[in-house]
Amino acid sequence: MMSTAAREINAVTAIAFRELFRTIKRPVLLSFSIIFPMIFIGILGGSMSQNLGQGLGFNFMQFILIGMIVNSLFQGTVTGITSLVQERDQNLTQELFVSPISRYSIILGKIIGSSASSLVMLIGILIVGLILQIPFGGWDIVRLFLISPLFCLVGGSLGMFFIGFVTDSRVADFGSFLLIMPQMFLSGAIIPINHSTGILAFLAKIMPMTYAIDLARAVFYWGEPTYEVIVLHNPWLDLIVMAGFFLLFSLVGTFFFTRQEKNR
Repeated sequence: MMSTAAREINAVTAIAFRELFRTIKRPVLLSFSIIFPMIFIGILGGSMSQNLGQGLGFNFMQFILIGMIVNSLFQGTVTGITSLVQERDQNLTQELFVSPISRYSIILGKIIGSSASSLVMLIGILIVGLILQIPFGGWDIVRLFLISPLFCLVGGSLGMFFIGFVTDSRVADFGSFLLIMPQMFLSGAIIPINHSTGILAFLAKIMPMTYAIDLARAVFYWGEPTYEVIVLHNPWLDLIVMAGFFLLFSLVGTFFFTRQEKNR
C-alpha cells in the first residue's frame, strides 16, 4: 500500500503538471505574456526612459525589466490560485477535496503548477527585452532566475489568502487584477520609490511585491556600482519579510478556503 508521504507527493506532482499543461494549451495566455510586457516595458517604460531616466545614473529599461519579471511571476501565480474559485463553482475541485490527501498538498500543487506556468510565460518578457536590446547582465540574470521560485511562492500565497475570503468567481477574477496592478505601480516595479514619503511610502512597505522586487534587484545588481542607488533594503530583510508574508497568507488562506469547501 502506498505510504501517506508518497501519496501526498504524487498528488502535489499531478496537480502541478495539470496546471502547467493547462497553461501551455491556452495560446491566449501565451500571447498575453508577450503583449503585456510589450506595453509596459516597450511603450510605458520606453517613454519614461526617454523623458525621466536620463539623470538616474543607471539603465532605466533594465531596471523596469527586472521589476516586470517579478510582477509577471506574481501575476501568474495569483491568477493560477484564484482560478480555484472558478473551478470550485464548476465542481472541478470536488474530487480533489473529497480525496484522501491533505488540503495543503492540493494548494501546494496548485502553487507549484502556477509557478511553473509563470516561468514559461517569462519567455514573453525576454523576447521583448531582446527586441528592445535591454542588457540582461550575463550571470546576473541567471542568479535572478535561480531565486525566481521564491517570488512565485509569495505571489501564490497572496492569491491563496485572497480566495480564502472570496466565494464568487467573478469577484475573484476582478480581485486578482486589483491585487497586482496597484503593486506594480507602488512597489517599484516600474517607478523608483527610493524617495517615496507619506501614504505612498506606507503602501509600498505593506506590499509583498516591494520586497520581492527589491530582493530581485539586490541579486541582479550585486557587486555593481549602482547597487546602493537601486536597492532599498538588506537582502536578508527582504527574505525575512517575504517568508513572513508567505506563512501568514498561505496558512490563513488555506484554512478559510478549505472551511468554505467543508461548508458546501
